[in-house]
Amino acid sequence: MGPIGMVDGAGFMRRALELAELGRHRVMPNPMVGCVLVRDGGIVAEGWHDHVGGLHAEQMAIADAEARGVTTRGTTAYVTLEPCNHFGRTPPCTESLLWAGVGRVVIGAMDPNPTVRGGGAEALQQEGVAVEVGLLEAECEGQMGAFMHWCKHRRPQVTLKAATDSRGRIDGDPSEPAERFSSAGSLALAHELRAGSMAILVGVNTVVRDDPSLTVRGPDIGPREPPIRVLIDPNDRTPPSCNLLTDGEAPTLLVQSSDFDGSDDPDHVERVVIPEQEIPVARILDMLGDRGVQSLLVEGGADTWGRFLDAGLVDRARLCVSPVELGGTEGALFTSHSLSDSGLSVVSNEAVSEDEVSWWERASAE
Repeated sequence: MGPIGMVDGAGFMRRALELAELGRHRVMPNPMVGCVLVRDGGIVAEGWHDHVGGLHAEQMAIADAEARGVTTRGTTAYVTLEPCNHFGRTPPCTESLLWAGVGRVVIGAMDPNPTVRGGGAEALQQEGVAVEVGLLEAECEGQMGAFMHWCKHRRPQVTLKAATDSRGRIDGDPSEPAERFSSAGSLALAHELRAGSMAILVGVNTVVRDDPSLTVRGPDIGPREPPIRVLIDPNDRTPPSCNLLTDGEAPTLLVQSSDFDGSDDPDHVERVVIPEQEIPVARILDMLGDRGVQSLLVEGGADTWGRFLDAGLVDRARLCVSPVELGGTEGALFTSHSLSDSGLSVVSNEAVSEDEVSWWERASAE
């Protein structure tokens, strides 16, 4: 069988990036990784990390070559992340590449984990494999943004999600039931953000007002655990009958200032005590980072958004502005100025159904 495609070196890595996307939502906490095997200017086999516990990208590409009846000896592997050199759920990818006789490995991004970085490349070089590093490095690192951030900072990458009406209000008359005003398209985007997050956070006022479930509905997140739900409730105001405490849909962390009685809590609820009345968001991020949470979606409400923004700890944001006008004259306001004042800059705008959605990033975020 002939080569799958004929492209240049950067094109090979771009194809590996496309393959890596096939693992989105399915591989966390592992990073998305793609790999192609190349001979005589063409791709002869492809692979990606498909799900937690499954073959790594390099191993899948080797298996793909075997299935196609293609020899791997002397091929060049283009892989978006440095091959691992340690045993986890699967054997080291370096051993697989050596066993397959791959003669050259081109790496997009080095593994930022201090206990791993450079080990895979060095192991290959010691066995005579030619190794090159840095092809489309920015694109490769960007695709694995949350993983890279956590490895470097040991805190989750924080994404803030906010939705307002045309006047910047996030709620209508507080004496009336909460209104849903975002379009179906914006709601689908919201669930896409949830699917790409390892944890979702709200403050207790949001739970009292809206009683959210904070579950993923729509996108297929694959064979992995649902996002952890995190509730900031310093003074134990959470209604015992709320969805987060009763539905058992996902692990739920109740972050509190004191050791309140949780003897009646169901098994999916865990109380975490941070003994400060105004619980610093930095300590919440440290706690989540220690638990291996790489990505956190902050959903509300306005007070919680403000605390994260004031602390300068929001890395990315999505602001959805609906053309509708909510009733009442009270209620919290939230505008793009809150994002820019915190050091975030708009990177794109798009129309989603009838809503205007803007995406923001912190220039210094890594």
